[in-house]
Amino acid sequence: MKKFIESLVNIWKIEELKNRILLTLGILLVYRFGAHVTLPGIDATQLTGLAGQTKSGLGSIIDMFSGGAFSKASVFALGIMPYISASIVVQLMGIAIPYLQKLQSDGESGRKKINQITRWLTIGISLIQGPSYIYNLYRQLPQSAFLLGFNSIEFVFSSVIILTTGTIFAMWLGEKITDKGIGNGISLLIMVGILARLPQAFIQEFAARVTNNNGGPMLLVVEIIVWLLVIISCILLVMAIRKIPVQYARRTTSGDFEKDMMGGNRQWIPLKLNAAGVMPIIFAQAIMFIPAAVAGLSKSDASQSIVSTFSNMFGFWYNFVFVTLIVVFTFFYTAITVPTNKMSDDLKRSGGFIPGVRPGVETSDFLDKVMSLITFPGSLFLALIAVFPAIVVSLMDVQQSWAMFFGGTSLIIMVGVAIDTIQQINSYLLNKHYDGLMKSGKNRKAVA
Repeated sequence: MKKFIESLVNIWKIEELKNRILLTLGILLVYRFGAHVTLPGIDATQLTGLAGQTKSGLGSIIDMFSGGAFSKASVFALGIMPYISASIVVQLMGIAIPYLQKLQSDGESGRKKINQITRWLTIGISLIQGPSYIYNLYRQLPQSAFLLGFNSIEFVFSSVIILTTGTIFAMWLGEKITDKGIGNGISLLIMVGILARLPQAFIQEFAARVTNNNGGPMLLVVEIIVWLLVIISCILLVMAIRKIPVQYARRTTSGDFEKDMMGGNRQWIPLKLNAAGVMPIIFAQAIMFIPAAVAGLSKSDASQSIVSTFSNMFGFWYNFVFVTLIVVFTFFYTAITVPTNKMSDDLKRSGGFIPGVRPGVETSDFLDKVMSLITFPGSLFLALIAVFPAIVVSLMDVQQSWAMFFGGTSLIIMVGVAIDTIQQINSYLLNKHYDGLMKSGKNRKAVA
């Protein structure tokens, strides 16, 4: 613990790192402040209906990712999710559209063009989601809550522009954190929004267990222990890799290549157990919205049954379909994001080879086989974490708001972003000859 505190002190000795952290904290503070600014024309004291919509079910997920801005009718009500949706669409379109494929291979210039396309698509998605959000306000709030008049064209037009501007501003804040702060800006905005609901969720669970005498403090302690174990499991899932040994040929003084096991430079290729990250859960979650939305257009009994099934995120059939989709999307996303053919070609060009495997096609097939073998258990583990909130609600009678932190997208995002941010801070500390946050020991001596 003492060494950890020393590492924290060392952070403030590095001027650049200190400025980056302060800038990041300042931007996050601006984002959280904006989440509490209500749309002009809305009476902030009459948002009870909207808050009730987001207490449980899918509405709570939407509100969680917006940091509570959705339930407050905030200027940031759409959050950063339109940008995430645009990024996913552009990434998937890159598989089928040659122009985007070319941009992906053009290096920095191509990345800038792709970012610009993503920004414009974000604006388009926001302009579509904005009216949908306003329509939801009309359904959930009383007429007296609209200060400019119910169904006012001026209110609708101005609110859509403000919501779109709020999303673009949030996107800009995220990019500024990435460029001049510490960590991935977009991910940090999502994580801070999720963490903003943690204290309230825990207080509600504490009141339910202790104040209302529903299990007592002992059961609350058990819940916290289970929660910590799930966090550890998420860390293991994010960090787990399969090391593929690689040996590089060494050129001798005569010009020949030497591939002796004792002579070559041996390294390894890290293949992640969960190479797809949190994207399969996001894809599956988006698909789960569709049946309820389509069936809601009809008033038949069958349609209402579908709406009821796919609106209950703690129900059996919802989670059964959810698990199936996560496993399928994990394999799909891993296949398009882990280019085994390119890895094999790069290895061959650099003079590297996997012991016992011929360079070229055999290496590509070997890597593809290993990825398939480790992706299956990884997808099942990811699916288990995704549905764990439903498990703790069923077995331990946990409050739904608190159960959301026992797994799913929110917990994996928090763990992944925290690890990524700590690794970036570590790199700054190690470059300045200090031990990182996860290390112990005294200042490192510079090597002359």
